[in-house]
Amino acid sequence: QVVVGARSAIFAPTRKLGLIVIDEEHESSFKQESTPRYHARDVAVMRARLEGIPILMGSATPSLESWANAEKGNYTVLSMPSRVESRPMPPVRVIDLRHEPKSAGRHGAIGPTLEGAMRQTLKDKGQIILLLNRRGFSTHVHCEACGHVAQCAHCDLALTFHRTKNALVCHYCGFETAPFMKCPGCSQPSMRYQGLGTEKLQTEIEEKFPGSVCQRMDSDTMAKPGSHQRVLDAFRDGLINILVGTQMIAKGLDFPNVTLVGVVSADTSLQVPDFRAAERTFALIAQVAGRTGRGDAGGEVIVQTLLPDAPAIRLATEH
Repeated sequence: QVVVGARSAIFAPTRKLGLIVIDEEHESSFKQESTPRYHARDVAVMRARLEGIPILMGSATPSLESWANAEKGNYTVLSMPSRVESRPMPPVRVIDLRHEPKSAGRHGAIGPTLEGAMRQTLKDKGQIILLLNRRGFSTHVHCEACGHVAQCAHCDLALTFHRTKNALVCHYCGFETAPFMKCPGCSQPSMRYQGLGTEKLQTEIEEKFPGSVCQRMDSDTMAKPGSHQRVLDAFRDGLINILVGTQMIAKGLDFPNVTLVGVVSADTSLQVPDFRAAERTFALIAQVAGRTGRGDAGGEVIVQTLLPDAPAIRLATEH
């Protein structure tokens, strides 16, 4: 009677369809990136119209086109203004990194304010979720002598250094190559590895918080079947103190003991050359902020940014 699935489930042959539900309707992963290209949400809306049945779309951060359809009266808005058990939204502190003193240590992704809050949370036996929407160790590899940037042979995009694989990887097509000892352009041994990814963040946490257990969740560590469930079960059982990850940890998780959520760099997704960059940044911060304050202990959110006045960041931090 009930079909549950990812985007292709919208094509399931059902004899007597009565209702379609699209959860997290704003998700970009509803759009198929290879042929046949389709958007599962739009297909669902059309299928519901053809079958003459209702469609229910749920989201805490609706997409702009759904919002516009609701304002025009094409969709009916059903508001849910309060959280479960009427719990308050967590307070959000915005840390302007331009005025934040440099943190001690080699990497310095975690500022003193966030570090202090993490230490207090761990002391109070709470758990922490840290969001950084960038995989890998160094996101930018360039030559100091001639300025050559390591780029993908197929995509003309910058390669990301992954330390666990010891390889330079293209996040678009999957191209991999060995790290450069010398610059391919001028043959000088002056390659600099810069930028911040989840691998480097995990290394920094392990240096600063040696007594705590830190686990990383991104598409590199979660490639094996069942790995999501294993990590989330261990986190639920309190075996993991700090969970670091990309957008896959930003939504759907319900752990009452998470009392601190940190957004390590809110600007990462804002600077992507995509007309939806602001919309996605807003959704990501708003969604990850909802991961805390779900238990009796409450919780808080700390957002590190260089652009505290950007509307997407400001509005998300004000809920």
